[in-house]
Amino acid sequence: MTLPVRAGLDGLADYHSPQVSVEVRLNTNESPYPPPAGWREAFLQELQTVSFHRYPDRGAAALRGAIAELHGVPPAQIFAANGSNEVIQALCLAYGGPTRTAVVFEPTYALHAHIARLTGTEVVTGARDANFVLDPAEAERTISAARPAVTFLCSPNNPTGMVDAPDVLDAARAATDAGLVIVDEAYGQFASQSAIDDVADDGNLVVTRTFSKTWSMAALRLGYCVAPAEVVAALDRVILPYHLDVVQQIAGRLALRYKPEMEARVAMLVDERGRLVRALSDLAVDVWPSGANFVLFRPRAGSGTDIWEALVARSVLVRNCSTWAALDGCLRVTVGTPAEDDAFLEALAEVLG
Repeated sequence: MTLPVRAGLDGLADYHSPQVSVEVRLNTNESPYPPPAGWREAFLQELQTVSFHRYPDRGAAALRGAIAELHGVPPAQIFAANGSNEVIQALCLAYGGPTRTAVVFEPTYALHAHIARLTGTEVVTGARDANFVLDPAEAERTISAARPAVTFLCSPNNPTGMVDAPDVLDAARAATDAGLVIVDEAYGQFASQSAIDDVADDGNLVVTRTFSKTWSMAALRLGYCVAPAEVVAALDRVILPYHLDVVQQIAGRLALRYKPEMEARVAMLVDERGRLVRALSDLAVDVWPSGANFVLFRPRAGSGTDIWEALVARSVLVRNCSTWAALDGCLRVTVGTPAEDDAFLEALAEVLG
């Protein structure tokens, strides 16, 4: 094969989270708890009625209707896809591309810039401060200068866990001429605020969510956005036919019947997050406040990679962020079960000891 890949892909690496065989895996921000037993029973029962020789509902009408009911919006404002990453890809396909620009604020979720570049969209980077806070003035300055088609905000931010102040979104929307402002709320249920109520058909705001975290459905790859109806219609034009299979549609629709159980899991993980932060604060590490189901920390001595490897040697896997932009020496740990977190804390204390 002598044909090179197209221009713009040469410097792009694939995105993945290293997986190794360990007893305690706290590196990918999954829920440590499975879906409710009632959901599993209802899911398996409905699978018995599926005509697997027929295509699924291309528009996923029942799933979109259930998500719309959850958020109190019309179904025309809901778009669902294979995880929130495919939602982001569809947004970049519809509104990005050559001659257009996307803005991100580093450090943040790497796939925002990665997917934008895959679609030929130029990426302009703004900066968070030394404590990973996004200043509204920085947001306004960067957006006003770049005049992007797409601006990505992430709140709670991954990998820092920080929740943007409400005036950050206000500044971003005020500075945007005709582009979209996309708020990634993959971890939104763990925080005390959301931008979903601000979505309107006459506005430019899009909010993305996922079933992977709070709904305990990472294996099923399902995400969605709440957006102006005009934006949803554009996403339907760029997405592949039958992109959501029948299993995903059933699973997601049934999951929404178990909102109280989901909220109980979220409350339990928020409490455990507080315990984890307090315990980390007693060790020789710097810890940042988190509104998500993970915590970013930086050991005060030793390299982040060395400490990550020492934890793996003790059968504990966290995310090594130490080589990422502006995250020198940082590691990120998912909030797990109390037993998993105790094992992590014991291993970390031993490594730092």
